[in-house]
Amino acid sequence: MLSEALSFPQQHDDWLKTVLIGGVLTILGSVLFVPILPVQGYLVRVLRAGVRGEDRAPVFEDWGELFVDGILLFVVQLAYAIVPILVILFGVFVVGTGAFAAESGAGGAGTGLGIVGGLVFLVGILLVLVASYLIPAATANFAHEGDLGAAFDLSTVRKGAFTGDYFVAVVLAIVVSLVLGFVGALLTVLLVGIFVLFYVQVVTYYLFGRGFGEGLGVEPTGDDGFGGTGDDTGEGDEETGDDRIPDPDPLT
Repeated sequence: MLSEALSFPQQHDDWLKTVLIGGVLTILGSVLFVPILPVQGYLVRVLRAGVRGEDRAPVFEDWGELFVDGILLFVVQLAYAIVPILVILFGVFVVGTGAFAAESGAGGAGTGLGIVGGLVFLVGILLVLVASYLIPAATANFAHEGDLGAAFDLSTVRKGAFTGDYFVAVVLAIVVSLVLGFVGALLTVLLVGIFVLFYVQVVTYYLFGRGFGEGLGVEPTGDDGFGGTGDDTGEGDEETGDDRIPDPDPLT
């Protein structure tokens, strides 16, 4: 899975152009929000390719679709992250209220609020970890089905996410992000690192998709991105030529 993911971004004749476009949009997206949307939309296509086991990397085309998919991907990520974030903020608020109460002379109440707030904060952190694990699975299901509602089909998301294949994919994605992401971060001084980071992002999203697809038991299509398998061996001619009874007299 790892070697397949590392080479996946190169599986297209225009892969350098794709990395260049992705890197430039990422640079622009660090200043303006809009340019990052087609990058997000491209990553949706990477997730889809990973789930289906496609062996041809997508390219930046059909820009309207890229923008729409980018917005939808952002919506899914925000929807899964909002509850853990609110829980953490509430925990911080309760701790702060307890500290204020303690300073005001209500030591007992302040201590109690501090303990409750700390526990709520820890629950929020736990929810962040769970959401971080499930978000790639949810977005992969959305990419695979082409329907926003699929991201919130929790039964399917759980079915694919709580498997050994998906867990291994997530671990590999973390390792790739840490190692190659560190290299890319060092190279950002030369701007080359931005393109490396985009490449790494494609690798990690392919890993998410592939792990989720294998977890669900999705059969790899192995196509070239255009619906074909690339198999031109002619093995399918066996049924038409080999079983015919030869003419006993070729001259008649």
